[in-house]
Amino acid sequence: MTIAAKRTERPITIESRGLYKKLAVVALPMAMQEIISCSLTLVDNLMIGSLGEAELSAVGVGVQLFFVHWMMIFGFTSGTATYMAQFYGSKDIRNIRKTAGLALVVGMIISAVFFSAAFFAPYTVARLFSDIPEVIELAAVYIKTGSFMLLMLGITVPFTSALRATQQTKIPFLISLGTFGVNTSLNYILIFGKFGAPMLGIKGAALATVIARAVELILVLFMVFVRKNIITGSLRDFFGWPRVFALRIIRNAIPTTVNETLWGLGTSMYVAAYARIGVTEHAAVQAANTIQNLFNMSAFSVGSATLILVGQKLGEGELDYAAELGRRLLRIGIFVGVTAGLALIAVSKPIISLFDFSDEARLYCFMILVLYGVFMGVTLHNGILITGLLRAGGDTKFAMLSESLSIWLIGVPAAFITALFFQLPVYLCALFVKLEEIVKFFVLERRYRSKKWVKNVIEDIE
Repeated sequence: MTIAAKRTERPITIESRGLYKKLAVVALPMAMQEIISCSLTLVDNLMIGSLGEAELSAVGVGVQLFFVHWMMIFGFTSGTATYMAQFYGSKDIRNIRKTAGLALVVGMIISAVFFSAAFFAPYTVARLFSDIPEVIELAAVYIKTGSFMLLMLGITVPFTSALRATQQTKIPFLISLGTFGVNTSLNYILIFGKFGAPMLGIKGAALATVIARAVELILVLFMVFVRKNIITGSLRDFFGWPRVFALRIIRNAIPTTVNETLWGLGTSMYVAAYARIGVTEHAAVQAANTIQNLFNMSAFSVGSATLILVGQKLGEGELDYAAELGRRLLRIGIFVGVTAGLALIAVSKPIISLFDFSDEARLYCFMILVLYGVFMGVTLHNGILITGLLRAGGDTKFAMLSESLSIWLIGVPAAFITALFFQLPVYLCALFVKLEEIVKFFVLERRYRSKKWVKNVIEDIE
């Protein structure tokens, strides 16, 4: 299959109403899905937080393994989404299935490794992120109980990625809505021992999430195979890859996998640094991150939509149109980021008041949220370029280097030096960590303006 790239000297005009409508159709369900997912985490934290700061800190430690696993799975599927979006632009459903099948196999391998660590060595995992005995004991229970969800995500995430790449974002949103209801209800029942159930505390929170993920997996498989979605097919359709085909996609997906894994590990190292300051500080950071994600992750749906929409145009061979579309979407994304940041600051105090915190923890949490709000426009700019535009054009190696080096050469050292050596207040530690976003901003902006990312990656692939 060969697609001739189309370039033109004429100015590209993109009608605003049509763009906003298309963006709403693709991005709005993803934004709502992220809000639901983050709301679920917030409800979890509120329920667990009512048990005490140690319990909330333990969950914050316990989820780090699941977070790194999620980022690794997301990283690989994001790399394959470059191809699925461009295949969708060329109306090549057959190769979308093969790409999804490749993501499924790799996802299951990754999940099996993480499951083994979580189930057989939960205390070892917990000690990586905390040195407080009480927190380690509670976190190990959470990690082992929740380990089974890792295997389910290895199947769910690749299929969800395929649905999104084919612009069926409404399906994952509706599934998440059902999952949210199941998880919230079971959290209340199992954490507090309602309706005759035993009071399980943080073990109940982990068990509720496992059951909800099982429901999610069943619904995804039902929508794909029973409802005969366009991406459904036989086993041969998903797993019969020519060697050259598989290698090209893997070469593109390896940088995104490394990118997200190192980003996830780096973020977890921030948690490890903050956790060593004290239980109160770590609980404040955990709550701040949960609250921030309500705004941050929903805003990042613009980045996911950018990969899908720009990738489609690159797959059609409309390179100049794709570049202009990317420019427009980046501007929209920055506006969304600034707006979300201001909204985060405005509502932070009322949300913090829902947590059973000491006055000190409330102050720390508020200061960190103000910091996050101020930087959100810059954060979203960087996120759209990395997860949206650069990946849409297969420029995954540059995206990996720019993000990974900034986190590990600037962010992680800043977290440990300010927290452990200078022993600064936790909100000042978080401020110094944000320096990596500023450096990354200028590096990514230069790459974006070079247009080296504007490429059709599926040309001549079979």
